[in-house]
Amino acid sequence: MSLSLHEGNPGHHLQGSYAIESEDMPFFRRTMEDRNYAYSPSRFPINTAFVEGWGLYSESLGFDLTLYDDPLVRYGHYSMEIFRASRMVVDTGMHALGWTRQQAVDFMVEHTAEGLADIENEVDRYITWPGQSVAYKVGQMKIKELRNTASSTLGGAFDLKEYHDIVMQSVGPLDLLEDEVNAWIAGGGRRRS
Repeated sequence: MSLSLHEGNPGHHLQGSYAIESEDMPFFRRTMEDRNYAYSPSRFPINTAFVEGWGLYSESLGFDLTLYDDPLVRYGHYSMEIFRASRMVVDTGMHALGWTRQQAVDFMVEHTAEGLADIENEVDRYITWPGQSVAYKVGQMKIKELRNTASSTLGGAFDLKEYHDIVMQSVGPLDLLEDEVNAWIAGGGRRRS
C-alpha cells in the first residue's frame, strides 16, 4: 500500500500528471526524472527533497484515507518507515563516518525486512548519491510542516484539497514551495489566479 501511494496516486503519478499538464510550469520542469537510481548521477534535474518529499508525504496520507486499517497493511507501512530510517543511517554512516559498503549492507540486513539483493542495490544507490535518503525525509517533513502551519493559521478556511493543489502546482525546491504556501495563506487560503 505504501509503495502504491508513493509511486502512484497521490504520489509521483499524480505529481507527474500535474507537471505535464501545467501551462504555468517551464517546459524543462514538466517531465520527471526516471533514470535508474543505482547509476552514478551526472546531473540532478529534480529537486529531490521536493519531489521525493511528496512521495513520502503521500504515503502518510494512507492514514487520512483509512488505507492502513488492516494490521498487515499497517505492518507493511511501518516496515517501509524502518527501511527509510535505516537508509538515512547508512547514508550518513558511509559519507560522514567512513563506513564501508559491507558495514552499510550488514546494518540494513540487521535492521530491515528487505532481501540481500535489494539491500545491496540500495547501498550502491547511496554510495553514488550522497544525501539522497536524507532529502526524502527533509521534504516530507517540510510538506507536513507547511500543512500544519496552513491548517492552524487558516482554521476553518483551510481546505486540504486546495493545499495539495498548491503543492502540486509548485516546481520546487522547498524554499519556493514555502513561499507559495505562505502566499496562499496570506491570501486567506483562496486559490491563486
